Amino acid sequence: MREFNFDGIVGPTHHYAGLSHGNMASQANAMSPANPQLAALQGIEKMRVLAGRGFAQGVLLPHFRPNLTLLRELGFNGPDAVMLGKAWQAAPEIVAKCYSASSMWTANAATVTPSPDSADGRVHFTPANLQAMFHRSMEHPFTERLLRHIFADEQHFAVHAALPSVDYFGDEGAANHTRLAVEEEAEGVQVFVYGRSALQSGPAPQNYPARQTLEASQAIARRHGVAADRSLFVQQNPGVIDAGVFHNDVIAVGSNNVLFYHQDAFVGGDAAIEEMRAAFGDQDFYPIKVPREIIDVQRAVNTYLFNSQLIARETVGRPSLLLVAPGECERDTVVADYLNMLVESEAPIDEVLYFDLRESMRNGGGPACLRLRVSLTDEQAGAITAPVLGDRLGFEALENWVKTHYRDRLTFDDLRDPQLLEECRRAYSELEQLFELPRLYPL
Repeated sequence: MREFNFDGIVGPTHHYAGLSHGNMASQANAMSPANPQLAALQGIEKMRVLAGRGFAQGVLLPHFRPNLTLLRELGFNGPDAVMLGKAWQAAPEIVAKCYSASSMWTANAATVTPSPDSADGRVHFTPANLQAMFHRSMEHPFTERLLRHIFADEQHFAVHAALPSVDYFGDEGAANHTRLAVEEEAEGVQVFVYGRSALQSGPAPQNYPARQTLEASQAIARRHGVAADRSLFVQQNPGVIDAGVFHNDVIAVGSNNVLFYHQDAFVGGDAAIEEMRAAFGDQDFYPIKVPREIIDVQRAVNTYLFNSQLIARETVGRPSLLLVAPGECERDTVVADYLNMLVESEAPIDEVLYFDLRESMRNGGGPACLRLRVSLTDEQAGAITAPVLGDRLGFEALENWVKTHYRDRLTFDDLRDPQLLEECRRAYSELEQLFELPRLYPL
C-alpha cells in the first residue's frame, strides 16, 4: 500500500480578490495582479520532482470557471457574454467568486479513509461542503463528479455526497484531518480536528470563523465506517484561528506515525498529544513539538511552515520522512535554522525540500494545501483507468497545455473580459481530451 498525493492543477482563472476571510495571505494580496500560468507551472514542477524521486503522485483536475450556472441561478440572464457583463455591472464581487480557482487546494476537496480503516474494506471519500465561504461552497458538486469519474470502481471505492451545506455540518475536508499509522497498510488512528461544536459550548475564536464543526467530523467518521476506538476528535486552539490558522494544516501536519505540530495547535496542548499516543497503544508514536519560544504562531503563519507536505519513505524501524516546504521557510532565517537543526538531530524528519510556490502562497495555500492524500493498494491503484497516476501522468503535455492556454497576468478588472470565458472553454475542452474524461465539464 502506498500513499498517493493527488495535487490540484491550478486553473486558468487564478486571481487575487481577497475572497477568504481569516486567510491572512488572501486578504493581504487582494487586488494584486496574478500570474495563472506561473502558478500552474510551479505546482506541476513540484509534482514532477516528487514523482521523479519515486513518491506516488496523482493529479486532480481544476473545476470549470466561471461558474455560469450559478450566475444564472442568481438571476442574471442572456447569452453568456452578455450575462457576464450584466453580472459585472451589478455585482463584480460575485463574478470574482464565480471565477475563483480555489479548487486548486485539494486538501479541502474531501476527507479520505483508506481501506484498512473502513468497515467495508473500501476507500471512502466525502467531498467537503466548504459552506463557510461562498466561493468555495460551490465546489462540492463537481468534486463529487470528478471523484466518481476517477474512483469509479465500486468494488474498491465509495464516493459519498457532501454533508448538508449548513452551519451545523461545516466541513473543510482533509485540511482538518490526519491519519496516523505505523505503516500504510496497518489500521490507523483517524485524527479529526474541529474548530467548534454546533451544540457544545466552549472556547471559540473572536475574530475569524472556526470552519470545521465537531458534528461534521463525527458524521464523516460514521459514514466511512471508522471504528469508534480509532477515531479521535481534537479541538483546534481558537487563539491560533484568530492568528490566521484557518485550517489545522496551517499549524500541524502528520504522516504515518509522526506528527509535526506547533505547541499552540490544540486545545489541551500536551493532553491532546497523549490522547493520540494512547490510541496507538503499544506502537511507536513520534510527535515533534515546535515550541513557541523558537517559532511563534505568527511566524508559522507567515512562512506556512506546517503547511508543508510530510512524506514517509519506505524504511524498516525508525521512520524517515521528507518535509516538502514552501520557499518562504528557506528565506526566513529563524525557520530555516530550526529546520536545519531538526534534520541534523535524531528526529524522524531527515530532509527538507523547498519549492517556489509563491503564486499559491500569495493566496494562502502552500504545499500541503495543494494535495489530497489517498492511500491505495496496488489493486486499487490499478482500478483507476483515467491517466491521473504516476507514470501515466504526462507532465510535459500538461506544461504545454498550460503555456498554450494560460495568461501570464490576470487582474480583478480582467474578469470582465468576455474573451477570458472563451479562453477557458478552449482550455478545458483540451484538458478533457488530455485526461480521457469526455463530457466532464459543462462546455
